[in-house]
Amino acid sequence: MTRPTLKALSVHLFTATGAIFAMLALLAAVEANWAMMFLWLVVAFVVDGIDGPLARRYDVRTNAPIYDGVLLDLIIDYLTYVFIPAFALFGSDLLPGWTGWIATLVICFASALYFSDTRMKTKDYSFSSFPGCWNMVVLVFFATTPAPAIMLVVIAALAAAMFLPIRFVHPVRTEQWRWLTLPVALVWVLAAGWIAWDRFPVEAHPAFWPLIAASLYLLFAGPVQQYLGARAD
Repeated sequence: MTRPTLKALSVHLFTATGAIFAMLALLAAVEANWAMMFLWLVVAFVVDGIDGPLARRYDVRTNAPIYDGVLLDLIIDYLTYVFIPAFALFGSDLLPGWTGWIATLVICFASALYFSDTRMKTKDYSFSSFPGCWNMVVLVFFATTPAPAIMLVVIAALAAAMFLPIRFVHPVRTEQWRWLTLPVALVWVLAAGWIAWDRFPVEAHPAFWPLIAASLYLLFAGPVQQYLGARAD
């Protein structure tokens, strides 16, 4: 086995660790240990942010084509971005009664369609619609505990945005404003991890506003870029 092949295979193995972190997150969720669940999801989020650049650097499609890295990534992403966060939203009673049922089923159904959409990425590798990052959305819900009506409105709007031509930035691959987007994404990871580590304290947390600011930037940077680009045309 050649050295390039070994390096490419190691990238696939690194990506596959996301399945391990997904299972650890699910086991924590079954025990209603939401803080630990989100810590594992944050770890999986970091892996997902690193494996793409590694895959391109070591050209896994050429050097280790026996495994489909894109498919592997999508399988793990559905677990960590959608399925487990949706379970947490329902199991935690943040949305009580029928609201939890509807929100959870809408998230899973809409995301299944989105993850199979061949038009997921734009030419500049941004996302052409809301990329189903429900892990980030639900973590912010846990950190802020908004009213159920507000959560339902946010979920409905983002679920609809998965089928609309609204641009959302990819923290690593979108070149426009990447000098800002990458540090903001890092702030989000650190703030989310810190708040989850402290088990979502009710009182004000030092990472609360950095988390909110980073979330708003990652949510609206793409639509702003899209708007400015349309005006320039």
